[in-house]
Amino acid sequence: MLRIKDLNVHYKKVIQALRGVSIEVNEGEIVAIIGPNGAGKTTLLMTISGIIRQTSGTIEFLGIRTDKVAAHALIRLGLVQVPQGRMLFPQMTVFENLEMGAYVARGAKDMKERLEEVYSFFKVLEERKRQKAGTLSGGEQQMLAIGRALMARPKLLLLDEPSSGLAPLVVKELASRLTDLRERGITILLVEQNASLALRLAERAYILETGSIVMSDRASNLAKNGQVRKSYLGV
Repeated sequence: MLRIKDLNVHYKKVIQALRGVSIEVNEGEIVAIIGPNGAGKTTLLMTISGIIRQTSGTIEFLGIRTDKVAAHALIRLGLVQVPQGRMLFPQMTVFENLEMGAYVARGAKDMKERLEEVYSFFKVLEERKRQKAGTLSGGEQQMLAIGRALMARPKLLLLDEPSSGLAPLVVKELASRLTDLRERGITILLVEQNASLALRLAERAYILETGSIVMSDRASNLAKNGQVRKSYLGV
């Protein structure tokens, strides 16, 4: 579904953020990207989304080279990102935020169907649809951010630090929802500082350090790796 080869990204043509990154995401998988702060994880997602442009290397989504495709057009292809920090519109209601995710909808009937799908998945969003997004709890805001992305009916969902700032019980519920999304046929590329959570959810994982992939394997194998356990799992 997603194939990235020898990706290099620079900021202001001077600072190199990604160095020769190559990853693959197959349909139906949850694939995790873990690594320390400043490793380039968010840069990688922003580049996949077309918000940042690579210096060199290729990105293919569903067999289509994306380097000349506008970011909004990638959404129509089914590539949708949930950004770090959720980036909601706090003064707008839950319903209005969901509407913002559905600009690709085809008419009122399609819009209604998309809303019903999201409400069936996140019932709390329907209960709070007239409430301003800024007044929701952290967990509810993350559900809204994911719900807004689901309004675009993604084939590949890019998630950037979804557990950040959430209480352990909320993280547990979020993990269950992400598994449910995969069972519904949505492929997920997950960037997550909580390495333990990421390796539990994912089939495969990559470790990104200082802009380069330094290790990749099945998530279960990485979770048993002594170096990974010491550096990322606190064991």
